[in-house]
Amino acid sequence: MSARTTRTRLFAATTVALAALSLTACEGDGVDSGAPAPAANTSVAGNSNQPSAKGGSGDAKENTGQAPNSGNGNGADAGSATGAAAGAGAGEDQSDPGLPGKCSASDVRITAANAPRPINHLLLTATNTGSKTCALPEYPAARFGEAQSVPPVAESSKPQSLTTLAPGESGYAGVRLSSGDGSGEGGYDTQTLTIPFEDGSIARVTLPSDGVFVDSALTVTYWQTSAANALEY
Repeated sequence: MSARTTRTRLFAATTVALAALSLTACEGDGVDSGAPAPAANTSVAGNSNQPSAKGGSGDAKENTGQAPNSGNGNGADAGSATGAAAGAGAGEDQSDPGLPGKCSASDVRITAANAPRPINHLLLTATNTGSKTCALPEYPAARFGEAQSVPPVAESSKPQSLTTLAPGESGYAGVRLSSGDGSGEGGYDTQTLTIPFEDGSIARVTLPSDGVFVDSALTVTYWQTSAANALEY
């Protein structure tokens, strides 16, 4: 083999070797440049110690902490509202101290007298003998003698409000004892009259000395503030 041929082959081998080294270097650069990208992505996505992740976690804890405080506050407000409503309800059930109480037989003296007119009428007078203003019942539920029922009331005599009596004041009611033309039925004479009050007490009323005659025409009026009104019916 000649020296020229040897050099040629040596040069060719050297060229191949250099080319192989160059290719290896290039492949190494490709691997090195590709590896950091996945590593960087993994650290950002999976690392919970990043500043942004800490900030989000802290905000979430603060919001979670506010929820119980808000709930406790609402509970207190609801409790206060419930207490206020209960207090208001209790106040509404109480009697108005500005309104007079109901009269009792122990507070009132009732007298009965024959009315000059109209005929066959009796005038009842109820006088407050107590120390406080009180309200009479709507009308006297009068029971004459042994009667098992009370007489009807003349609805046309109903006043706009209950008759109230200050100490010493009087209220009046008219009683139609019997029909004037004799058309009434079941008539009888009696010398006793009782008038019950709403609290269960009973007033015993003294009738005129010769008593009274009543029949099916017996009717009473509502309590009035004047005797004239009581005898209009």
